Amino acid sequence: MAKLRIGFIGCGGIANQKHFPGMAQQSEFVDMVAFCDLIIERAEEAKAKYGTPDAKTYTDYHDLLADPTIDAVHVLTPNVAHCEISVAALEAGKNVLCEKPMAATEADAKKMLEARDRTGKLLTIGYQYRHFPVNRVAKSVVDSGMLGDIYYAEAAYLRYRGVPTWGVFTDKSKQGGGPLIDIGTHALDLTLFLMQNYDVEYVVGTSFEKLGTLLNPNEQGQTHPFTGEPMGWDNKTFEVEDSAFGHIKMKNGAVINLKASWAINMTPEAGGNNEATAVLVGTKGGLDTLSQQVRVNHVVCSQPSVTTVGNKIPPYIPGFSQGPAPVSVEAKYWVEALMGKRELFVKADEAYVVTRILDSIYQSSKSGKPVYFD
Repeated sequence: MAKLRIGFIGCGGIANQKHFPGMAQQSEFVDMVAFCDLIIERAEEAKAKYGTPDAKTYTDYHDLLADPTIDAVHVLTPNVAHCEISVAALEAGKNVLCEKPMAATEADAKKMLEARDRTGKLLTIGYQYRHFPVNRVAKSVVDSGMLGDIYYAEAAYLRYRGVPTWGVFTDKSKQGGGPLIDIGTHALDLTLFLMQNYDVEYVVGTSFEKLGTLLNPNEQGQTHPFTGEPMGWDNKTFEVEDSAFGHIKMKNGAVINLKASWAINMTPEAGGNNEATAVLVGTKGGLDTLSQQVRVNHVVCSQPSVTTVGNKIPPYIPGFSQGPAPVSVEAKYWVEALMGKRELFVKADEAYVVTRILDSIYQSSKSGKPVYFD
């Protein structure tokens, strides 16, 4: 069987931390043949490290998509470009893995779904938190029926001081938002995935632009979450929210509270942690991943009990942690889907609901009113 030929549009941080290493581990089935970036040096570096001898580099993604031999592309650009490039790739006959979030707005995400349906190509979104070991255990617990009917959930990704100072994360024109769309998207996707409930009645929320501009970043003692190196941000060009909160009412009556921040005066003990977490409450029991373990509270022999399922697993950080990588699982499942051996693990229709909820929180914050779904 001929190898799949994969191209990459965007050769920045997420490409190097996640997508390139993940796909390199699938070298038995994949050739990495094309690399595109507005900064040609990045594309050339990626080609030298990961590409086939005849791999090509580009600064214009249209030129990459014009290659009829490419089977699939990874869209790894700032959020606002996800829709335009993904739609063009689908219409060029390519299967697409787009980085999270699916798009910066619900309208753009819908265009991506329409292009998928129109072309019949595969479209998936890079929500790797589903593959983290602790979350895979949590999914097993939920699927076992141990929680019963889940009627309340909390989805959180709160950084006490964790403003990303690389890339364009604080540039609203390129990202569409701050921590809500950047990391809150992971917590929300994870929680909806665990619940397997995507039928939303309405959303209400608020975003805050407080500490990003008020704090003096040089006095915060912030360190890079991957390397531990000291870092600060430019509070004069901080254009997005620093925290956001949403209340999501599902059509079956269940409720989800979503919390996301890059900077918040909340200690780790109070929830200001550094990972996506979920709390689920059901009729038979509850579950949380707050300590990077799965804790189940339920009744055993008529006694309220807490059961820890599995061992505590340190959070995986792409490019720095040791041991099995969730990104390897994401890459493996994607390649198997391309080969027709499995269904897509992250369905674009699910990711669309995530983007629609996030967009609705921003809308609600501006209007002060709930946003109702059809």
